[in-house]
Amino acid sequence: MSNSETSVELRTFLLSLASNAMLHLGAIPDPETNEPNVNLPLARHTIDILTMLNSKMAGNLSSEEEELFENLLYDLRLRFIEKSQASDTESA
Repeated sequence: MSNSETSVELRTFLLSLASNAMLHLGAIPDPETNEPNVNLPLARHTIDILTMLNSKMAGNLSSEEEELFENLLYDLRLRFIEKSQASDTESA
């Protein structure tokens, strides 16, 4: 296997983490059941990982990478808040 086949680009890694968060937010159906499955603690954990990576990488990102981080985090945080509020309403 060549190095280019095994290397992971930052963009691909970030999108993979974001997809994982979307899965836990129920925005993407579970591949095994084909049903949405909401797990807010796991979604929050993945969003926290992305936030930590963004903080640790500050100053070392291209403008495109900074924009990707910003857009992913904004979208995921908004969806998390919406899902959390919906969950609070359902349990009340």
